[in-house]
Amino acid sequence: MSAESEVDHPGEAALPGTLPEALRAELVEFRRDLHMHPELGNQEFRTTAAIKARLEKAGLKPRVLAIGTGLICDIGEWDGGRPMLALRADIDGLPIPDTKSECPYRSRVPDRAHACGHDVHTTVVLGAGLVLAELLKRGQLPRPVRLIFQPAEEVLPGGAADVVECGVLDGVGRMLAVHCDPKVDAGKIGLREGAITSACDRLEIALDGPGGHTARPHLTTDLVTAAARVVTDVPAIVARRTDARSGLAVTWGRVESGHAPNVIPQHAELSGTVRCLDLDTWRQAPDLVVAAIDEVANLHRAKSEINYVRGVPPVVNDPDATELMRAAMAARRGADSVEGTEQSLGGEDFSWYLEHVPGAMARLGVRLPGDRVGRDLHQGDFDVDESAITVGVELFTAAALIDSAG
Repeated sequence: MSAESEVDHPGEAALPGTLPEALRAELVEFRRDLHMHPELGNQEFRTTAAIKARLEKAGLKPRVLAIGTGLICDIGEWDGGRPMLALRADIDGLPIPDTKSECPYRSRVPDRAHACGHDVHTTVVLGAGLVLAELLKRGQLPRPVRLIFQPAEEVLPGGAADVVECGVLDGVGRMLAVHCDPKVDAGKIGLREGAITSACDRLEIALDGPGGHTARPHLTTDLVTAAARVVTDVPAIVARRTDARSGLAVTWGRVESGHAPNVIPQHAELSGTVRCLDLDTWRQAPDLVVAAIDEVANLHRAKSEINYVRGVPPVVNDPDATELMRAAMAARRGADSVEGTEQSLGGEDFSWYLEHVPGAMARLGVRLPGDRVGRDLHQGDFDVDESAITVGVELFTAAALIDSAG
Protein backbone atom coordinates (compact mmCIF):
# COMPACT_ATOMS: atom_id res chain seq x y z
CA MET A 1 0.00 0.00 0.00
CA SER A 2 1.35 3.41 -0.96
CA ALA A 3 1.78 6.28 1.48
CA GLU A 4 -1.00 8.16 -0.31
CA SER A 5 -3.37 5.22 0.11
CA GLU A 6 -2.55 5.03 3.80
CA VAL A 7 -3.59 8.64 4.20
CA ASP A 8 -6.85 8.13 2.28
CA HIS A 9 -7.74 4.90 4.09
CA PRO A 10 -5.89 4.81 7.41
CA GLY A 11 -7.06 1.30 8.28
CA GLU A 12 -8.63 -0.10 11.41
CA ALA A 13 -5.52 0.35 13.52
CA ALA A 14 -5.63 4.15 12.96
CA LEU A 15 -9.00 4.47 14.71
CA PRO A 16 -9.88 3.24 18.21
CA GLY A 17 -13.09 1.37 18.87
CA THR A 18 -12.43 -2.18 17.66
CA LEU A 19 -15.06 -4.60 19.01
CA PRO A 20 -13.87 -7.13 21.60
CA GLU A 21 -14.86 -10.68 20.76
CA ALA A 22 -17.05 -10.89 23.88
CA LEU A 23 -19.07 -7.87 22.74
CA ARG A 24 -19.48 -9.31 19.24
CA ALA A 25 -20.96 -12.47 20.72
CA GLU A 26 -23.19 -10.51 23.08
CA LEU A 27 -24.59 -8.39 20.26
CA VAL A 28 -25.45 -11.48 18.22
CA GLU A 29 -27.35 -12.87 21.20
CA PHE A 30 -29.08 -9.53 21.75
CA ARG A 31 -30.20 -9.45 18.12
CA ARG A 32 -31.49 -13.02 18.33
CA ASP A 33 -33.49 -12.17 21.44
CA LEU A 34 -35.15 -9.28 19.61
CA HIS A 35 -35.74 -11.53 16.61
CA MET A 36 -37.60 -14.03 18.81
CA HIS A 37 -39.79 -11.32 20.35
CA PRO A 38 -40.88 -8.88 17.61
CA GLU A 39 -43.33 -6.13 18.54
CA LEU A 40 -45.46 -3.97 16.27
CA GLY A 41 -45.25 -0.21 15.98
CA ASN A 42 -45.98 1.74 19.18
CA GLN A 43 -46.15 -1.56 21.09
CA GLU A 44 -42.39 -2.09 21.50
CA PHE A 45 -42.40 -2.13 25.30
CA ARG A 46 -40.23 -5.23 25.76
CA THR A 47 -37.78 -4.04 23.11
CA THR A 48 -37.53 -0.59 24.69
CA ALA A 49 -36.94 -2.14 28.13
CA ALA A 50 -34.19 -4.44 26.80
CA ILE A 51 -32.32 -1.57 25.15
CA LYS A 52 -32.69 0.63 28.21
CA ALA A 53 -31.40 -2.08 30.56
CA ARG A 54 -28.27 -2.71 28.49
CA LEU A 55 -27.44 0.98 28.18
CA GLU A 56 -27.92 1.50 31.91
CA LYS A 57 -25.64 -1.47 32.60
CA ALA A 58 -22.96 0.45 30.68
CA GLY A 59 -23.42 3.43 33.00
CA LEU A 60 -25.45 5.48 30.52
CA LYS A 61 -28.71 7.38 31.08
CA PRO A 62 -31.24 6.49 28.38
CA ARG A 63 -34.56 8.33 28.33
CA VAL A 64 -37.78 6.65 27.20
CA LEU A 65 -39.70 8.87 24.80
CA ALA A 66 -42.88 10.60 25.93
CA ILE A 67 -44.86 8.66 23.32
CA GLY A 68 -44.38 5.51 25.43
CA THR A 69 -41.92 3.42 23.44
CA GLY A 70 -38.53 4.14 21.95
CA LEU A 71 -35.74 6.02 23.67
CA ILE A 72 -32.74 8.27 23.23
CA CYS A 73 -29.36 8.15 24.91
CA ASP A 74 -26.49 10.62 24.78
CA ILE A 75 -22.91 9.40 24.90
CA GLY A 76 -21.36 12.36 26.70
CA GLU A 77 -23.00 15.64 27.62
CA TRP A 78 -23.70 18.30 25.01
CA ASP A 79 -22.51 21.70 26.18
CA GLY A 80 -24.36 23.74 23.58
CA GLY A 81 -21.32 23.99 21.32
CA ARG A 82 -20.73 22.09 18.10
CA PRO A 83 -23.88 20.09 17.21
CA MET A 84 -23.98 16.36 17.92
CA LEU A 85 -23.96 13.42 15.52
CA ALA A 86 -27.08 11.25 15.91
CA LEU A 87 -27.34 7.53 15.09
CA ARG A 88 -30.84 6.22 14.45
CA ALA A 89 -32.37 2.73 14.67
CA ASP A 90 -35.97 1.64 14.12
CA ILE A 91 -37.20 -0.99 16.57
CA ASP A 92 -40.58 -2.36 15.38
CA GLY A 93 -41.42 -5.62 13.64
CA LEU A 94 -43.96 -6.62 10.99
CA PRO A 95 -47.41 -8.30 11.20
CA ILE A 96 -46.38 -11.38 9.18
CA PRO A 97 -45.53 -14.95 10.26
CA ASP A 98 -41.92 -16.09 10.58
CA THR A 99 -41.52 -19.04 8.17
CA LYS A 100 -37.91 -20.03 9.08
CA SER A 101 -38.93 -23.47 10.35
CA GLU A 102 -35.41 -24.74 11.18
CA CYS A 103 -34.11 -21.52 12.74
CA PRO A 104 -33.54 -21.78 16.53
CA TYR A 105 -34.17 -18.06 17.02
CA ARG A 106 -37.27 -17.77 14.81
CA SER A 107 -40.08 -15.58 16.13
CA ARG A 108 -41.98 -16.95 19.10
CA VAL A 109 -44.83 -14.49 18.59
CA PRO A 110 -47.56 -15.72 16.21
CA ASP A 111 -47.90 -13.65 13.03
CA ARG A 112 -45.08 -11.31 14.03
CA ALA A 113 -41.58 -11.18 12.53
CA HIS A 114 -38.51 -9.01 12.25
CA ALA A 115 -38.61 -9.42 8.49
CA CYS A 116 -37.10 -6.04 7.64
CA GLY A 117 -33.95 -6.14 9.74
CA HIS A 118 -34.96 -3.66 12.43
CA ASP A 119 -33.54 -6.05 15.03
CA VAL A 120 -30.18 -5.66 13.29
CA HIS A 121 -30.48 -1.86 13.05
CA THR A 122 -31.26 -1.70 16.77
CA THR A 123 -28.35 -3.96 17.71
CA VAL A 124 -25.93 -1.99 15.54
CA VAL A 125 -26.82 1.34 17.17
CA LEU A 126 -26.74 -0.26 20.62
CA GLY A 127 -23.32 -1.77 19.91
CA ALA A 128 -21.98 1.52 18.60
CA GLY A 129 -23.23 3.22 21.75
CA LEU A 130 -21.47 0.70 23.98
CA VAL A 131 -18.18 1.11 22.09
CA LEU A 132 -18.44 4.90 22.09
CA ALA A 133 -19.20 4.88 25.83
CA GLU A 134 -15.92 3.04 26.44
CA LEU A 135 -14.06 5.54 24.26
CA LEU A 136 -15.64 8.37 26.24
CA LYS A 137 -14.32 6.86 29.48
CA ARG A 138 -10.83 6.80 27.97
CA GLY A 139 -11.09 10.40 26.79
CA GLN A 140 -11.09 9.31 23.11
CA LEU A 141 -14.50 10.66 22.08
CA PRO A 142 -14.08 14.34 21.18
CA ARG A 143 -17.78 15.25 21.29
CA PRO A 144 -21.11 13.70 22.29
CA VAL A 145 -23.14 11.33 20.13
CA ARG A 146 -26.90 10.77 20.46
CA LEU A 147 -28.50 7.36 19.97
CA ILE A 148 -32.12 7.38 18.78
CA PHE A 149 -34.18 4.19 19.00
CA GLN A 150 -37.37 4.96 17.14
CA PRO A 151 -40.71 3.13 17.26
CA ALA A 152 -43.27 2.55 14.50
CA GLU A 153 -41.25 2.90 11.31
CA GLU A 154 -43.62 0.48 9.58
CA VAL A 155 -46.74 2.54 10.43
CA LEU A 156 -47.65 5.37 8.05
CA PRO A 157 -46.75 8.20 8.24
CA GLY A 158 -43.92 6.72 10.31
CA GLY A 159 -42.97 7.02 13.95
CA ALA A 160 -40.13 9.39 13.08
CA ALA A 161 -42.56 12.31 12.83
CA ASP A 162 -43.69 11.72 16.43
CA VAL A 163 -40.10 11.29 17.60
CA VAL A 164 -39.12 14.62 16.07
CA GLU A 165 -42.00 16.23 17.98
CA CYS A 166 -40.41 14.88 21.18
CA GLY A 167 -37.45 17.20 20.60
CA VAL A 168 -34.84 14.50 19.92
CA LEU A 169 -33.11 16.66 17.31
CA ASP A 170 -32.29 19.45 19.75
CA GLY A 171 -28.54 19.87 19.54
CA VAL A 172 -28.19 17.47 16.58
CA GLY A 173 -26.34 18.67 13.51
CA ARG A 174 -26.07 15.48 11.46
CA MET A 175 -27.78 12.09 11.47
CA LEU A 176 -26.86 8.64 10.15
CA ALA A 177 -28.74 5.37 9.71
CA VAL A 178 -28.40 1.99 8.02
CA HIS A 179 -30.95 -0.32 6.43
CA CYS A 180 -30.38 -4.02 5.85
CA ASP A 181 -30.00 -4.95 2.18
CA PRO A 182 -30.18 -8.67 1.27
CA LYS A 183 -28.79 -7.89 -2.18
CA VAL A 184 -25.46 -6.62 -0.76
CA ASP A 185 -22.84 -8.97 0.70
CA ALA A 186 -22.09 -8.78 4.41
CA GLY A 187 -18.89 -6.80 4.88
CA LYS A 188 -20.01 -4.12 2.43
CA ILE A 189 -22.34 -1.12 2.38
CA GLY A 190 -24.19 0.55 -0.46
CA LEU A 191 -24.17 4.34 -0.70
CA ARG A 192 -25.88 6.88 -2.89
CA GLU A 193 -25.78 10.67 -2.78
CA GLY A 194 -29.20 12.24 -3.18
CA ALA A 195 -32.48 10.32 -3.05
CA ILE A 196 -31.98 6.71 -1.96
CA THR A 197 -35.63 5.78 -1.28
CA SER A 198 -39.00 6.76 -2.67
CA ALA A 199 -41.82 8.77 -1.21
CA CYS A 200 -44.77 6.57 -0.34
CA ASP A 201 -48.37 7.64 0.34
CA ARG A 202 -51.59 5.63 0.69
CA LEU A 203 -54.73 6.21 -1.34
CA GLU A 204 -58.28 5.11 -0.43
CA ILE A 205 -61.28 5.86 -2.67
CA ALA A 206 -65.01 5.25 -2.35
CA LEU A 207 -67.23 5.60 -5.46
CA ASP A 208 -71.01 5.82 -5.13
CA GLY A 209 -74.02 6.17 -7.41
CA PRO A 210 -77.44 4.71 -8.23
CA GLY A 211 -77.16 1.09 -9.27
CA GLY A 212 -79.59 -1.11 -11.11
CA HIS A 213 -80.04 -3.97 -13.55
CA THR A 214 -77.19 -4.76 -15.93
CA ALA A 215 -79.81 -4.77 -18.72
CA ARG A 216 -80.24 -0.99 -18.26
CA PRO A 217 -76.80 0.53 -17.51
CA HIS A 218 -77.88 3.82 -19.11
CA LEU A 219 -80.23 4.37 -16.16
CA THR A 220 -77.48 3.88 -13.58
CA THR A 221 -74.06 5.06 -12.59
CA ASP A 222 -72.10 2.10 -13.88
CA LEU A 223 -69.75 1.91 -10.90
CA VAL A 224 -67.81 -1.15 -12.05
CA THR A 225 -66.89 0.61 -15.27
CA ALA A 226 -66.16 3.82 -13.36
CA ALA A 227 -63.87 1.97 -10.97
CA ALA A 228 -62.13 0.25 -13.88
CA ARG A 229 -61.50 3.58 -15.57
CA VAL A 230 -60.11 5.07 -12.36
CA VAL A 231 -57.74 2.10 -12.14
CA THR A 232 -56.50 2.47 -15.72
CA ASP A 233 -56.84 6.18 -16.46
CA VAL A 234 -55.67 7.89 -13.27
CA PRO A 235 -52.09 6.54 -13.38
CA ALA A 236 -51.84 7.58 -17.05
CA ILE A 237 -53.23 11.07 -16.42
CA VAL A 238 -50.88 11.66 -13.49
CA ALA A 239 -47.90 10.41 -15.50
CA ARG A 240 -48.65 12.91 -18.28
CA ARG A 241 -48.93 15.83 -15.89
CA THR A 242 -45.56 15.38 -14.20
CA ASP A 243 -41.97 15.21 -15.33
CA ALA A 244 -41.31 11.55 -16.16
CA ARG A 245 -38.01 11.78 -14.29
CA SER A 246 -39.88 12.31 -11.01
CA GLY A 247 -41.16 8.72 -11.10
CA LEU A 248 -44.61 9.54 -9.75
CA ALA A 249 -46.58 6.27 -9.90
CA VAL A 250 -50.09 5.33 -8.76
CA THR A 251 -50.45 1.57 -8.20
CA TRP A 252 -53.58 -0.22 -7.04
CA GLY A 253 -53.67 -3.02 -4.51
CA ARG A 254 -57.40 -3.50 -3.91
CA VAL A 255 -60.59 -3.06 -5.95
CA GLU A 256 -63.96 -4.23 -4.60
CA SER A 257 -67.49 -3.78 -5.91
CA GLY A 258 -70.68 -5.71 -6.36
CA HIS A 259 -72.06 -9.13 -5.40
CA ALA A 260 -74.10 -10.41 -8.33
CA PRO A 261 -73.36 -10.72 -12.07
CA ASN A 262 -76.59 -9.02 -13.17
CA VAL A 263 -76.67 -6.15 -10.65
CA ILE A 264 -74.84 -2.88 -11.11
CA PRO A 265 -73.66 -1.99 -7.58
CA GLN A 266 -74.12 1.28 -5.74
CA HIS A 267 -70.70 1.31 -4.10
CA ALA A 268 -67.11 0.57 -5.07
CA GLU A 269 -63.84 0.84 -3.13
CA LEU A 270 -60.26 1.14 -4.34
CA SER A 271 -56.98 1.46 -2.47
CA GLY A 272 -53.37 1.66 -3.48
CA THR A 273 -50.15 3.58 -3.12
CA VAL A 274 -48.59 6.69 -4.60
CA ARG A 275 -44.81 6.53 -4.93
CA CYS A 276 -42.49 9.26 -6.10
CA LEU A 277 -38.72 9.56 -6.56
CA ASP A 278 -38.58 13.36 -6.46
CA LEU A 279 -39.16 15.42 -3.32
CA ASP A 280 -40.67 18.50 -5.01
CA THR A 281 -43.09 16.43 -7.11
CA TRP A 282 -44.11 14.46 -4.02
CA ARG A 283 -45.19 17.69 -2.39
CA GLN A 284 -47.52 18.35 -5.36
CA ALA A 285 -48.78 14.76 -5.59
CA PRO A 286 -51.99 15.02 -3.51
CA ASP A 287 -53.44 17.81 -5.65
CA LEU A 288 -52.45 16.06 -8.90
CA VAL A 289 -53.82 12.66 -7.94
CA VAL A 290 -57.07 13.91 -6.39
CA ALA A 291 -57.80 16.09 -9.44
CA ALA A 292 -57.28 13.14 -11.79
CA ILE A 293 -59.60 10.90 -9.74
CA ASP A 294 -62.33 13.56 -9.67
CA GLU A 295 -62.10 14.05 -13.44
CA VAL A 296 -62.55 10.36 -14.19
CA ALA A 297 -65.29 9.87 -11.59
CA ASN A 298 -67.25 12.89 -12.81
CA LEU A 299 -67.01 11.68 -16.40
CA HIS A 300 -68.85 8.51 -15.33
CA ARG A 301 -71.31 10.34 -13.02
CA ALA A 302 -69.86 8.72 -9.92
CA LYS A 303 -69.57 10.50 -6.60
CA SER A 304 -66.04 10.13 -5.22
CA GLU A 305 -64.77 10.29 -1.67
CA ILE A 306 -60.98 10.35 -1.52
CA ASN A 307 -58.76 9.75 1.48
CA TYR A 308 -55.19 10.67 0.56
CA VAL A 309 -52.96 9.54 3.45
CA ARG A 310 -49.59 11.23 3.56
CA GLY A 311 -46.81 8.71 4.11
CA VAL A 312 -43.15 9.64 3.91
CA PRO A 313 -41.01 11.77 1.59
CA PRO A 314 -37.95 10.23 -0.08
CA VAL A 315 -34.76 9.89 1.94
CA VAL A 316 -32.37 12.37 0.33
CA ASN A 317 -28.77 11.71 1.39
CA ASP A 318 -26.75 14.83 2.11
CA PRO A 319 -23.43 14.86 0.17
CA ASP A 320 -21.25 15.57 3.23
CA ALA A 321 -22.99 12.93 5.37
CA THR A 322 -22.70 10.40 2.55
CA GLU A 323 -18.99 11.13 2.23
CA LEU A 324 -18.59 10.75 5.99
CA MET A 325 -20.03 7.23 5.81
CA ARG A 326 -17.85 6.41 2.83
CA ALA A 327 -14.73 7.59 4.65
CA ALA A 328 -15.70 5.73 7.83
CA MET A 329 -16.29 2.44 6.01
CA ALA A 330 -13.08 2.80 4.01
CA ALA A 331 -11.13 3.49 7.19
CA ARG A 332 -12.40 0.28 8.77
CA ARG A 333 -12.77 -2.07 5.83
CA GLY A 334 -11.04 -0.49 2.85
CA ALA A 335 -12.38 1.31 -0.21
CA ASP A 336 -13.64 -1.94 -1.76
CA SER A 337 -16.17 -2.30 1.05
CA VAL A 338 -18.25 0.56 -0.37
CA GLU A 339 -20.36 0.14 -3.48
CA GLY A 340 -22.98 2.23 -5.23
CA THR A 341 -26.67 1.50 -4.79
CA GLU A 342 -29.79 2.28 -6.78
CA GLN A 343 -32.68 4.39 -5.58
CA SER A 344 -35.32 2.13 -4.06
CA LEU A 345 -39.07 2.51 -4.56
CA GLY A 346 -39.57 1.53 -0.93
CA GLY A 347 -40.45 4.17 1.65
CA GLU A 348 -38.46 4.95 4.82
CA ASP A 349 -39.47 7.40 7.54
CA PHE A 350 -35.84 8.37 8.20
CA SER A 351 -36.76 11.04 5.66
CA TRP A 352 -38.70 12.97 8.32
CA TYR A 353 -35.48 13.62 10.25
CA LEU A 354 -33.80 14.87 7.07
CA GLU A 355 -36.49 17.53 6.74
CA HIS A 356 -34.79 19.13 9.79
CA VAL A 357 -31.11 18.08 9.77
CA PRO A 358 -28.74 16.80 7.08
CA GLY A 359 -27.90 13.12 7.14
CA ALA A 360 -27.53 9.91 5.18
CA MET A 361 -28.66 6.30 5.14
CA ALA A 362 -26.46 3.43 3.96
CA ARG A 363 -27.49 0.00 2.71
CA LEU A 364 -25.96 -2.49 5.15
CA GLY A 365 -25.00 -5.70 3.38
CA VAL A 366 -26.50 -8.75 5.12
CA ARG A 367 -26.20 -11.42 2.41
CA LEU A 368 -23.86 -14.32 3.07
CA PRO A 369 -21.15 -13.90 0.41
CA GLY A 370 -21.79 -16.40 -2.37
CA ASP A 371 -25.46 -16.91 -1.42
CA ARG A 372 -27.76 -16.30 -4.39
CA VAL A 373 -31.04 -17.62 -2.96
CA GLY A 374 -32.60 -14.19 -3.39
CA ARG A 375 -34.31 -13.58 -0.05
CA ASP A 376 -36.00 -10.22 0.20
CA LEU A 377 -37.26 -7.82 2.84
CA HIS A 378 -40.79 -8.22 4.23
CA GLN A 379 -40.80 -11.97 3.64
CA GLY A 380 -41.23 -14.53 6.41
CA ASP A 381 -37.95 -16.30 5.69
CA PHE A 382 -35.82 -13.14 5.89
CA ASP A 383 -32.59 -13.53 7.83
CA VAL A 384 -29.10 -12.03 7.82
CA ASP A 385 -25.44 -12.92 7.97
CA GLU A 386 -24.86 -11.77 11.53
CA SER A 387 -21.32 -10.59 10.79
CA ALA A 388 -23.13 -7.53 9.42
CA ILE A 389 -23.72 -6.43 13.02
CA THR A 390 -19.99 -5.93 13.59
CA VAL A 391 -19.70 -4.11 10.26
CA GLY A 392 -22.49 -1.71 11.20
CA VAL A 393 -20.98 -1.01 14.62
CA GLU A 394 -17.57 -0.34 13.06
CA LEU A 395 -19.16 1.96 10.48
CA PHE A 396 -20.94 4.07 13.09
CA THR A 397 -18.05 4.25 15.55
CA ALA A 398 -15.63 5.27 12.82
CA ALA A 399 -18.11 7.87 11.55
CA ALA A 400 -18.44 9.32 15.05
CA LEU A 401 -14.66 9.57 15.44
CA ILE A 402 -14.02 11.01 11.97
CA ASP A 403 -16.92 13.47 12.31
CA SER A 404 -15.66 14.57 15.73
CA ALA A 405 -12.19 15.16 14.37
CA GLY A 406 -13.39 16.99 11.27
